[in-house]
Amino acid sequence: MTINQLSIFLENRSGTLTKVLDILKDAGILIIASSIADTAQYGLLRIVCTEPQRAYQELERHGVAVALSDVFAIALDERPGQIAEVVRGLSEGNIGIVYMYSFFLHGKGLLIIRADKAEEAREVILRSSLRCISESELPDWGA
Repeated sequence: MTINQLSIFLENRSGTLTKVLDILKDAGILIIASSIADTAQYGLLRIVCTEPQRAYQELERHGVAVALSDVFAIALDERPGQIAEVVRGLSEGNIGIVYMYSFFLHGKGLLIIRADKAEEAREVILRSSLRCISESELPDWGA
C-alpha cells in the first residue's frame, strides 16, 4: 500500500540538481512526482519514480546523499475538496502529516503523503475507500 520515495540532499549551489537529474536520466528512470524544499545550506529533493531501489543505488554509486522512505500515493479524481477529505480523515484519526505534495494531469491526481503514524494512516485510508497506487502501477498511472 506504500511506495518508496527518494529523499535527496543537495548542496545549495548551481549544478547539483542537474547532476541528480542526469544520473536518473542516464539510468532510464522516469520521475513521476517531485518536490523540492530548501534551507540556507541545502535543498531536499523528494522524488517518486519508476524503479526507486535502482534509482537509490545509482545515486549512491555517484556519491549522492540519498535515503528511501515509505509514502502513500493516493489516487485522486479531479474534483474540488478531495484532498481536504483525505487530510480530514487523517486528522480525525489523530494522524499527523509530516509532508505532502500533489499534482493533477489529464483529470487524474496523485497525492503523496508521509504520515507520522503509518499503520494508523493505512487503516484510515483502507476504511475510507481511497485507492493507493502501487509502484508497479506508476509507469502507466497517468495514461
